Amino acid sequence: MSVARITEISSSSKKDFKDAIDNAIERANDTLDHIEGAWVQDMKVTVKDGKVDEYRVNLKVTFVLR
Repeated sequence: MSVARITEISSSSKKDFKDAIDNAIERANDTLDHIEGAWVQDMKVTVKDGKVDEYRVNLKVTFVLR
């Protein structure tokens, strides 16, 4: 039997959504052990001068407690 915890994190990227997700997982991995998965809860963009300026994501990251 295992017990997991879920924590919510946010990340952004000037490049695209995938880069924002990758940045979030890489940073979470620096702090959290045993990451099992993540759920992208929200995806949004900021707009500047009529163009996408930044891609933002909110994730729920699941990691197993040992």
